[in-house]
Amino acid sequence: MKKEVFDFYDSTSIKSYNLNDKIRYQLKMLDNLDAFTRRHSENVASITCRLCENLHLDKGFTVYCTTCAYIHDLGKIFIPPTVLQKPSKLTDEEYEIMKTHTKIGYDMCMKDLQLRPYAAGTLYHHEGLDGTGYPNGITEKEIPYEAQIIRVADEFEAITAKRQYKTHVGIIETLNILIDHAKPTKKGFRVGKVDRKIVKALFQVVLDDTEYEISVRCDYLDFLKSEIKRLQEAKKYYDKMQKTSNSDKQEYFRQCAQYCLHANEEVDKIPILIEELQQAYVARKAHIDKLYNEAKQIKKLRV
Repeated sequence: MKKEVFDFYDSTSIKSYNLNDKIRYQLKMLDNLDAFTRRHSENVASITCRLCENLHLDKGFTVYCTTCAYIHDLGKIFIPPTVLQKPSKLTDEEYEIMKTHTKIGYDMCMKDLQLRPYAAGTLYHHEGLDGTGYPNGITEKEIPYEAQIIRVADEFEAITAKRQYKTHVGIIETLNILIDHAKPTKKGFRVGKVDRKIVKALFQVVLDDTEYEISVRCDYLDFLKSEIKRLQEAKKYYDKMQKTSNSDKQEYFRQCAQYCLHANEEVDKIPILIEELQQAYVARKAHIDKLYNEAKQIKKLRV
């Protein structure tokens, strides 16, 4: 099957589905969320869209599923800030309060005609295929497919994001957590908490992001190379300027060096500028090497 590329954010796509007003409305609803939850919701929507693309789902469902993802945490508007923004681990009682955001969001959607079509995402995005999720503990086909996709996107974003209550967790570590969640957790069950196929689609999303970042960083590395070369040319004149005692020659070499510099750069700081660029080059090269290694690890992952 040919992969259908779809950009949810493309204006022509939005226009073709007559979603301009709806999307503005849903984004307005996100204004009521705290900054962390709003950003999380936007990220989950983006990941959800790309998961749908890698799962070869049609445009109509992709739009629908992505819209569900935008408002999946809408119920958190009514979760007390002391619980929602708690910097440490929630107590059992606080966790029970947090879990109510699914039903609260569902009720909000059902009472609003514009949001009602997307209510499934708010209610079911924490359900597990093996019945270990909430709020209803339903299993497999009882869970709408849009909610199954959102759950994978939600878990990935929540684990990897730098939230106020946890430290950043690496990409590979996060993907391994989701691989574990895709494995059967109950005796006699053939499924885990999340769908294997969706997790596999997430591998491709992450790999695409990693390879794109490598490409962008390599371009910048080439830029740094050219800048170092330019400054090294300037340093040839700078060194000659330092070695001569003839004032006329000093001025000549200074002007030659200045010709190689940008307007905001000073001749006397050429050695420092070169050192800074070389340090930046080494650091960015090391990061690119790390990304290459990460991409290799992603390609080896199996679920």
